Amino acid sequence: MKYLSKEDIINKKVILRCDFNVPVKDNVISDTSKIDKSLETIKYLLDNKNKVIILSHFGRIKTEEDKNKYSLKIVYEYLKKYIDLDFIDDPNNLEKINDSNKSCFLVENTRYTDIPEKRESKNDLELAKYWSTFGDVFVVDAFASLHRAHSSTAGISKYLPTYLGFLVEKEITNLNNLINNKEHPFLVIMGGAKVDDKLLIIENLIKKCDKLILTGGILNTFLKVMNYNVGKSLVSEDEEVLNKVKEIINNNADKLYYNTDFIVNRDGMVISVSIDDIEDNDIIYDNLVNLNEVIKDIKVVFLNGTSGKYEIDEYSRGTEKLLYDLKNSGCKVYVGGGDSVSSVINLGFENAFTYLSSGGGATLEYVAFGKLKALDYIEEQENNR
Repeated sequence: MKYLSKEDIINKKVILRCDFNVPVKDNVISDTSKIDKSLETIKYLLDNKNKVIILSHFGRIKTEEDKNKYSLKIVYEYLKKYIDLDFIDDPNNLEKINDSNKSCFLVENTRYTDIPEKRESKNDLELAKYWSTFGDVFVVDAFASLHRAHSSTAGISKYLPTYLGFLVEKEITNLNNLINNKEHPFLVIMGGAKVDDKLLIIENLIKKCDKLILTGGILNTFLKVMNYNVGKSLVSEDEEVLNKVKEIINNNADKLYYNTDFIVNRDGMVISVSIDDIEDNDIIYDNLVNLNEVIKDIKVVFLNGTSGKYEIDEYSRGTEKLLYDLKNSGCKVYVGGGDSVSSVINLGFENAFTYLSSGGGATLEYVAFGKLKALDYIEEQENNR
């Protein structure tokens, strides 16, 4: 793989894939960290007199109505504060670039091309080839999207020399430190909403770590299998998933731990609270463990996911307590991206941990398996040149 930091790319037309799939609340970007981390690569390319055409997806586009909800114009308005750039409002037609005297362009959501039939998400090579005609080189700086080989994350590499940007290089370097970690005990904390698509990852991570804490929505299904009352909270109903969860519990009883601060509130939902907040709710503390006891001897922690809907006050306390305990633990703490990093930033722990990844699903896959689909595709194209 070739890195932008090791090359002199000057006076070129650069197709730059970033990940601007950012959280938005009330028409405001609630966490700009992905955009901010991409600015180093963007500014470097512009400083070296390159014309930069930025591609990114935003949300999932399944209907025409989704296009209004997931337009990258909101990112364009944010980027304008730092960069002089133009907006290309149709990813199927980039001809406006040839007529502009601007040096930087943000192209509308690449997933607009998934309507009426999936092109971007299916790695349509004709689409990738079209985008490639506007560039001399392809720079990939969208680490959070590299677990999927799409036209804009991978396909373009078939047609252009490809380099990894500064953000991706930092991600790989820091996450390799975690993957190659020799310090033990090593703790993994898995949270988030759904367990169905994370079971294979849990199975792989549990082989690498000494302890695994399950929290947030993922924990609900495990609790259900252990006959705890989880009220109306989101759980898997898939029998195959439930059987696999039971198998994980039975085979790893010595490694699995659970946050203590869970109750079922009056609405029938599992929430995380401090003991002082408990009134007449049904308590499901029995046989669970205290988080501080679990982490007191830990050397390295990988945290991915939250302990609830941290953005809502009633559901934020478990996540806040978890981050507070980790901050004071003295451990090296690596935080997987997505909601994990957003919660760290929004709850005031931005400078408390060893590394904050921009990844999310990509971080999980890279730490669990040591590879990513788009990177594998890119490497194959480079080897074939």
